[in-house]
Amino acid sequence: MNTVAGHVLVIDDDPTVRDVVGRYLARAGYQVSQAQDGEQGLRLAAARMPDLVVLDLMLPGRSGLEICAELRAHSPVPVIMLTALGEEEDRVVGLELGADDYVTKPFSPRELVLRVGSVLRRSRDVAGAVGANPGAAPTVVDGDMVVDVNARRAVLAGRDLALTVREFDLLAFLIRHPGQAFGRPELLDRVWGWSFGDQSTVTVHVRRLREKVEVDPTNPRRISTVWGVGYRYDLDSGDSDVSGQTEVRLENRE
Repeated sequence: MNTVAGHVLVIDDDPTVRDVVGRYLARAGYQVSQAQDGEQGLRLAAARMPDLVVLDLMLPGRSGLEICAELRAHSPVPVIMLTALGEEEDRVVGLELGADDYVTKPFSPRELVLRVGSVLRRSRDVAGAVGANPGAAPTVVDGDMVVDVNARRAVLAGRDLALTVREFDLLAFLIRHPGQAFGRPELLDRVWGWSFGDQSTVTVHVRRLREKVEVDPTNPRRISTVWGVGYRYDLDSGDSDVSGQTEVRLENRE
């Protein structure tokens, strides 16, 4: 049985899917709410924000992409999207909107329960990180960017970066291992905590992260692509907008 209890909102227009997913989640110890379309799901979320949302991509009326965007505009609630095999482009868009994971139909309900548990554990680790063991993780300063791992805060040129949970996890992991190249499967395992999953998830998040931390995302100087391997964070990457000497500091390095 899944040891991570919580409240899960399932939004899907197929009553069979809602019933099966709801029963498996309830059996695993979760409280489950169900909605047959996006509008009903938004109303339920507004009345009581769940710990996680399972959201069908193809909904009547407003699409799952629209609902995901609206949910994320009001809350960092984790979202797992349900998608069909032929909707790869929409899956990527869903990840870009901030979905934490997706499961492709037809799917195993047991697999979905495992994904729910994985995403919830990760999000709760994030929530508990601010007050837990404040000296354990480093603060990294790279030129005009400061990443405070304990506070879950990244500042670039004096302004806070608006990063999703996964984007911050990825940035914090890479910047704490400067100069090391990591493949997408390893990043899935060490950042997402997944032993399985579509590696395009990593590609999408790297692209989104570059858009937020690079002066020119098409010519990245911080998060480099290592061809045939994966990605690497390059410290002391001072860009043309920074005057003076670039400072690099790692505190309390493990």
